[in-house]
Amino acid sequence: MNISTRNLAALPSASALEGILRAYSLLDAILCPEWEYRYYSFDQNWSDHERMSSMRNGQGDHFFALFNDSGCFLKGFDQESPMSPWKQKNNEVWDGLRDGVPECFAESLTEPAFDIPNTTFCIWQKDTDEQWNRANIVFPEGEDPDGSAHMLSILDGHRDSYANWAGDYYETEIDRDAVAGILAGNAISSSLVHRLNPKQSLPLMQDDLNSIGWPIEE
Repeated sequence: MNISTRNLAALPSASALEGILRAYSLLDAILCPEWEYRYYSFDQNWSDHERMSSMRNGQGDHFFALFNDSGCFLKGFDQESPMSPWKQKNNEVWDGLRDGVPECFAESLTEPAFDIPNTTFCIWQKDTDEQWNRANIVFPEGEDPDGSAHMLSILDGHRDSYANWAGDYYETEIDRDAVAGILAGNAISSSLVHRLNPKQSLPLMQDDLNSIGWPIEE
């Protein structure tokens, strides 16, 4: 069963998810030099004690994941899902969706950059939790009522999950062993970059590497 808010047991832990999103952001930076066309980004300097990752598909759908010393808070938005505020009376967020968010993530609910008024799913995991959490809400009918399966299934951390998606999106052959190496956290090298995209280079990626916080092979 795909990862979704109704199958959170399949989602890697908060710490593992941070590594996955860093890796996806680096892979996107290699495959797509133009930032505005990428899906994934990562900012290790979001604040003094927080890191932030995002996914934007260029059509309005997105998620934001905030990582701090307490764990991870993640909110997402699928504009076409039945739970979209755009489809509710007075454009309101689905009833109860944000209930139970711990105090350590409370500031995320008022962070303008996270576009909280446009939310269709909301999950969190504290470092003391054994599993991910969400509010106890009533879902409408449908296979993916909040769009979470659509956006979260790729976050299993398997090389083929990213490689299959990226191959379709960027319309190119993807070196799956190179993807696996990055997902394993290996330091980046010029040769690895070239294997994934001969038109990209480490010097051109310096700002991205600083933002993502990825080690460079010496």
